[in-house]
Amino acid sequence: MLQNPKPKTARAARVLSHREPQSTENSKTTLFLRSAKCSEITQLVIKDLHALKRPLAQRFTKKNSIHPFEDASSLEFFAEKNDTSLLVLGAHSKKRPHALTFVRCFNSKALDMLELLIEPETMRTLSQFKNDRKPGVGLKPLISFVGTPFESPTTTKFTLAKSLLLDFLKGPDVPSVDVEGLQYMICISAADEVEGQPPPVISMRCYLMKTKRSGQKLPKVEVEEMGPRVDFRVGRSRNADEGMWKEAMKRPRGIEQKAKKNIETDFIGDKVGRIHLGKQNLDDLQTRKMKGLKRKQSDASDGLEEEDVIMDDDEDEEDVKRRRVSS
Repeated sequence: MLQNPKPKTARAARVLSHREPQSTENSKTTLFLRSAKCSEITQLVIKDLHALKRPLAQRFTKKNSIHPFEDASSLEFFAEKNDTSLLVLGAHSKKRPHALTFVRCFNSKALDMLELLIEPETMRTLSQFKNDRKPGVGLKPLISFVGTPFESPTTTKFTLAKSLLLDFLKGPDVPSVDVEGLQYMICISAADEVEGQPPPVISMRCYLMKTKRSGQKLPKVEVEEMGPRVDFRVGRSRNADEGMWKEAMKRPRGIEQKAKKNIETDFIGDKVGRIHLGKQNLDDLQTRKMKGLKRKQSDASDGLEEEDVIMDDDEDEEDVKRRRVSS
């Protein structure tokens, strides 16, 4: 493995700091490699998968004598050298024809891997589908997994395939997606498993999404197959080590939002808050004044006791009445 040398220049220091663990990691990059023996069909599939992954992808065309399930040190070297966490190795042999090995790395070490064998009879490339347009580079696809094998509660080759393919095809990490950027979808399906029969085939289909006017607020959406069309048979697999998987699933501190006190969400999804108030003084409470409860001046003057009032020379009887009411 590569050692961690001390940087001699500012550029080297920036590169090494970029490779260190980050609280928010960058989007995963995929490195495509070919073994010493690689069929033409496997190379065509690698070329199309690289086109779907751009710009988060690198492709090497040089032959490499790599056997990932026997010794993964060469793949770990490429992962650390090129700062990639996903690798796809194409190989071909009489026993395992047209094989693609998907490898996921953590800290430049092989975490888990899965071998998928291509069915050459049903394979179609991107160029064989004559569409009006192809999706843009760097867009996120809609991904759909159809089939009960992908929903197994235990770890199987199909659940591993779902995890790896989802990590491989999901695209860049973004906080939100514009509707105009949803231009294509990838559907991955598998039939139900039957006891005594070979495992079902994993089918991968890619569709171009087109929006048309529908006369309503929501547009009419149509799909058209754009390629590649690939059917896989599940081959060898290697699950992640329990301790290494636990280390890889750790979440750094500080990225999770702190829970706010006295704020809850009910079963409908509405946010409910609780407010604590101090002791209230009801003597100073401002009440509503209603005109119906006010006493008229005539009623107030009738209830007053008669008393002698001394009139001034310049006062009349109306001024005396006003003085009585005010007193």
